[in-house]
Amino acid sequence: MEGGIDIRLVVTIAGILFSVAGASAVAKMQIKDIIEKMSDMEKRLRQMDSRGDKLVTSTETQEQRISVLAKMASPENLRRDHMQLAELLTTVKQLEKSYDRLYAMHNGKHPPVADTRKAD
Repeated sequence: MEGGIDIRLVVTIAGILFSVAGASAVAKMQIKDIIEKMSDMEKRLRQMDSRGDKLVTSTETQEQRISVLAKMASPENLRRDHMQLAELLTTVKQLEKSYDRLYAMHNGKHPPVADTRKAD
């Protein structure tokens, strides 16, 4: 039977079709699994990126705080603060002397005061 279709040819073609269909089903499942894994990896990568951004922001905040503290404790600022403190102490000592002099002058006695109001 040359040129004719016999049962062996039909079985062979059917076998090839079944194996192609099975291979495509397996490939489809594997592709689906790979896509799920990629989605999970992308999700994890985004979380890591988010944590990294938070860490960078936290680091920048810490650097700003350290910079502020460094400026506050700079030698020039400390010198200025000490000079102001010395001025305040000097002023307080002068005020204490003035207070003591005024207190000694007063000594708790009041001289009589004339009534300066006009009678209506």
